[in-house]
Amino acid sequence: MTDELETGIIRIADDVVATIAGMAALETPGIAAMSGGISEGLAKRLGGKNAQKGVSVEVGQLEAAIDLRVIVKYGIPIQEVCRGLQENVKEAVENMTGLHVVEVNVKVEGVAFKEEEAEEPSARLK
Repeated sequence: MTDELETGIIRIADDVVATIAGMAALETPGIAAMSGGISEGLAKRLGGKNAQKGVSVEVGQLEAAIDLRVIVKYGIPIQEVCRGLQENVKEAVENMTGLHVVEVNVKVEGVAFKEEEAEEPSARLK
């Protein structure tokens, strides 16, 4: 995004939009993790500092389009989770950047079961 004012130009980098979208996605109920992509072999689960992983953005001067690759929690209706995800990401990006988000596309690349989620925190302590 580029915004020209009398005082100068404001530009928002694609990486900034991707980080905002990734953090909003991770905060959405029912989302277990972002996915690094099936093409890399097994889907990599990413969070925290890697919030941009699983996020692709196209940013114009006034608009943005966002693609997300996610892993959802088992037992929650996927359609409902994805609708909530789209709304959360759109709202976060628009509120923080002033860009108009024209679309948020979601690709579900996996399902996380409770055993997998319970193992992750203990694995980090090792």
